[in-house]
Amino acid sequence: MSSPPVKRALISVSDKLGLAGFVRGLVQAGVEIYSTGGTRAHLESEGIPVVDVAAYTGFPEMMDGRLKTLHPLVHGGILCRHDNPSDMQALGEHGIKTFELVVVNLYPFQQTVAREGVTEEEAIENIDIGGPTMVRAAAKNHAFTTIATNPGQYSEILQQIAADGCTTLELRKRLAGEAFDHTAKYDTAIAAYFAGLRTEGSFPGHLSIGLSRKAVLRYGENPHQQAALYAKAESPAANLVSAIQLNGKELSYNNLLDLDSALGIVRGFSEPAASVMKHNNPCGAAVGDTLAEALAKGMEGDPLSAYGSVIGLNRVVDADTAEVLAKPGLFVEAVVAPDFTDEALEILKTKPKWKANVRLMKVGNLGASPERWVFRCIEGGVLMQEADVAADPEADWTVVTETQPAEAQMADLRFAWDIVRFVKSNAIAVCKDRMLLGAGAGQMSRVDSVEIAISKAGDRVKGAVLSSDAFFPFPDSIERCAQAGITAVIQPGGSKRDPEVIEACNKLGVPMIFTGRRHFKH
Repeated sequence: MSSPPVKRALISVSDKLGLAGFVRGLVQAGVEIYSTGGTRAHLESEGIPVVDVAAYTGFPEMMDGRLKTLHPLVHGGILCRHDNPSDMQALGEHGIKTFELVVVNLYPFQQTVAREGVTEEEAIENIDIGGPTMVRAAAKNHAFTTIATNPGQYSEILQQIAADGCTTLELRKRLAGEAFDHTAKYDTAIAAYFAGLRTEGSFPGHLSIGLSRKAVLRYGENPHQQAALYAKAESPAANLVSAIQLNGKELSYNNLLDLDSALGIVRGFSEPAASVMKHNNPCGAAVGDTLAEALAKGMEGDPLSAYGSVIGLNRVVDADTAEVLAKPGLFVEAVVAPDFTDEALEILKTKPKWKANVRLMKVGNLGASPERWVFRCIEGGVLMQEADVAADPEADWTVVTETQPAEAQMADLRFAWDIVRFVKSNAIAVCKDRMLLGAGAGQMSRVDSVEIAISKAGDRVKGAVLSSDAFFPFPDSIERCAQAGITAVIQPGGSKRDPEVIEACNKLGVPMIFTGRRHFKH
């Protein structure tokens, strides 16, 4: 099948970025331009000759622009099969002209409903009808019709038309797929909006999530599992999906999970902070006066586990911080940070033995987590819950023991409480000098998690504080903490045996805070 020459283009766009230059190129290539409403006015203001669609169809635009391209003279020219004698005969009989190129992008529905105070009437008027109809018609007929739905496609289309007078079937087929993806996301956004009008609490009656494949990964959690990365239609800037990779090998499935968790820890601190992740648990974390100090402290938390780890940082990586990463004997898989200075990149790309492989990910300015909801798949469905990102106000905390924590202990208790929510439950964190010394994660028994955290901390446990993501069901963990040298404890409380746990703390002289909120992470 030969590609038909592009004689006419039908153009109707909301986003006019790069449009005038593209259309001038089409005109120079001998393409006749048809357009409607605001697009026609824009092109004419640029001195580009345009045929008004209303003049062609003999049917005026009406209903405030709701009706303008929904006409057989338009859609017949988009949908006709150029190699089908019956289709071509129908064109001749009814005076229908062919459109070999359709350039359409849609009313800004997503941007409209995202505005503060938008009314339902405004939202409805930004639901495009004629646009998606033209897009789908052209995409269906991609054997003969080229469809463009975003300015990023203009250059390749124009190059082919200027060179050959037509586009290739390969390009038209790819653009058709992108067009259907475009309308699918658009309809998903509209469905989500209407679902939000009939919620049960915060939860819509119907859930639509628009995702686009960004990358096919080498494999999943294990080499025998295939995997891919998908992006949300409108993701916040500071995240792994939209990050810029400055160095290293392709990210793996496990790298992405660890980097996301590492980023989640450090974005919550106002001071320079570092997190050291291994198998999606922090094996080190710290804050410091400088980023280099925070990273050095984080690495000291569990040096053995830090080998082959993933690092999260909440400041631009400078030369001093890069020197910490480049120390002999240290190996890291990936680093995520807002940015890297030129000096830091030079060090990390030349000095360490692993320089060629380390993934350096630039995410931009962090700020608080913008994610309100998190989703997890189970067989047959999806679980949805609020993200556990809300701050725990200290005004809600209660010292439940006779002994009050000292101010130095309070600083460590705050840090320990901020860290423990990122450790898999049952979660225990032992901290001192605002540095994670040992974490007990994912154990079936909380007392086992206590033992692991204390063991990881070693001799440094003396004078440290301990946090627990949920209540202690028995006083045995408190007794073990005191025996090891733990000097203060922070936990949610809420057990029916709280009085026994408090009594054990009073007996052992260990101050304890109840926060009133647990932080399970399954």
